[in-house]
Amino acid sequence: MKTRYFRADSDDESFYGECAKIIRGGGLVAFPTETVYGLGVNAFDKNAVPKVFKAKGRPSDNPLIVHVAFPEDAENIAYTNDTYYKIAERFMPGPITVILPKKDVIPFEVTGGLDSVGVRCPSHFAAHKLIMASGVPIAAPSANLSGAPSPTKAEHVVKDMDTRIDAAILSDECDFGLESTVISLNGNGAVILRPGAVTREDLLEILERVEVSPAVTDPSAAGDRPASPGMKYKHYSPNAEFVLVDADSKTFASFVENQNEKSAVICGKSEKELFSSAMTFVYGETDDYKALSFALFAFFRSADSAQAEKIYARLPDKSGYGLALYNRMIRAAANKIIKP
Repeated sequence: MKTRYFRADSDDESFYGECAKIIRGGGLVAFPTETVYGLGVNAFDKNAVPKVFKAKGRPSDNPLIVHVAFPEDAENIAYTNDTYYKIAERFMPGPITVILPKKDVIPFEVTGGLDSVGVRCPSHFAAHKLIMASGVPIAAPSANLSGAPSPTKAEHVVKDMDTRIDAAILSDECDFGLESTVISLNGNGAVILRPGAVTREDLLEILERVEVSPAVTDPSAAGDRPASPGMKYKHYSPNAEFVLVDADSKTFASFVENQNEKSAVICGKSEKELFSSAMTFVYGETDDYKALSFALFAFFRSADSAQAEKIYARLPDKSGYGLALYNRMIRAAANKIIKP
């Protein structure tokens, strides 16, 4: 298959109609969102959905998130409630996905056999235009090979998906760099199934209570039928072995410098001078978890391109943005943490 490429910032926007035709015809289109690039398919077409799993090499029991143009469009595919609209008013369009009871129009092929569906309203202009032009909700996981770091740049999509999909809309680097926060609702509260840019602290500003699923920090707790993507399998992993180290900066640097393999290290500006042999990927101030979230997956891919044998990073805190980083990092490291 020859993949067609279009630029989101092109003056000629007729390609949205072409891509919409592909979606309605059962094809696959990659597109940018504010979190990571998505790989879209018609959410109503049960015969087209398996193409997503084939393109990604992904198990078909992992649910897909359904993207809508406006928060109220959730009514067409799921059963909403007051808590959903409270969340939508504050955080949509934006990097949050809400798990709701699905309506029959959404096939089980989309939900991994579950009676619920994740609904998301992306804020990226290209995603919005594609959904509007298609006239159908778009089911989309991240546009990468299964298990690999999620794509945050156009070049990542081309590398992973070329010849595997019909078309791709390419734009600038994604704003957040980590996938959306996924929550399930519990009365006037919520449970975080996958942390992201909308943090627990953000949600507590409008909800009575916000719990964190044990599977967020312990992948073994996800069970056999996870309600959210990114819960069950090893995810987000570079080709190099990713090693998480629970230590202060100096102990971390000493540990890495004593390793013999060709190493890469993810570190803050103030830590860079501690490393002399390992190649460094610097994201900003040491405690700037937003900056690290934005750069993490791109760092993984850059380290692989440099043929690093191992990639080291310090274990982040579990508060604020740190929880999302912790979640992605422990899965990328196959839940292995070293304490020197």
